[in-house]
Amino acid sequence: MAKDLEMGYLLDFYGEVLTEKQREMLRQYYHDDLSLSEIGENFGITRQGARDAIKHGENSLLELEQKVGFAARYRQIQQTLEELEQLVIDARFEATGPHARLTTRDYVATLNRMLKLLRSIDEINES
Repeated sequence: MAKDLEMGYLLDFYGEVLTEKQREMLRQYYHDDLSLSEIGENFGITRQGARDAIKHGENSLLELEQKVGFAARYRQIQQTLEELEQLVIDARFEATGPHARLTTRDYVATLNRMLKLLRSIDEINES
């Protein structure tokens, strides 16, 4: 199942580099969960022909990701931004209101963590 999610992610990210036919076959296979036989019927080819076309498209997506790595970097940046957002939300909650309990030391530590996360985004982009 994880491989299916990964390939669906790569298809969403790089799908435009595939031929329209390959992209549609992969979309039907990964997003619509159609069988190889159903895809073959949709395209007027055999089940084996559909399988071969899908495998070729998968290999193209995997090779592209291996060469440029944009999808993995994008995912890392998104995760870092989510972590940064949560830190901001937590700090705002703990620094304001009647139950504020964030000390200056805690606040500085949180700001340093935020700065570290922001710098890590630059490092991700440079890799």
